[in-house]
Amino acid sequence: MESEPATKYTIVIVDDHPSFLAVARFLLQAEGFDVVGVATDGESALREAARSTPQIVLLDVSLPDMDGFEVASRLRAAGVPSTIVFTSSRDGSEFGSLVTDSGGAGFIAKADLSGDALRAVVV
Repeated sequence: MESEPATKYTIVIVDDHPSFLAVARFLLQAEGFDVVGVATDGESALREAARSTPQIVLLDVSLPDMDGFEVASRLRAAGVPSTIVFTSSRDGSEFGSLVTDSGGAGFIAKADLSGDALRAVVV
């Protein structure tokens, strides 16, 4: 008997580095996520998340026009219900309470990104 498939989460990936964006998209799609949008800066992230209302927004902390914490705060203020997970090449401990204060569910270092790591934060 086959097991039930895992929940296929919809996700928007926000990162200004094309190489990471491509790798994250490939990795998460391969691990069963449905990438419904990507964005490379804060303004486009706000538009894309409002347009596609994904279950998850994987949000880089450092973006060219505003930081990810500002993006998260604006998403929350706009009533976007997505679970926000921050990512960065820097260590998560550098951000203190900013992750939760801005409405994030958690943090995953870019080097540690995997479907399992993301699911662990979202569940």
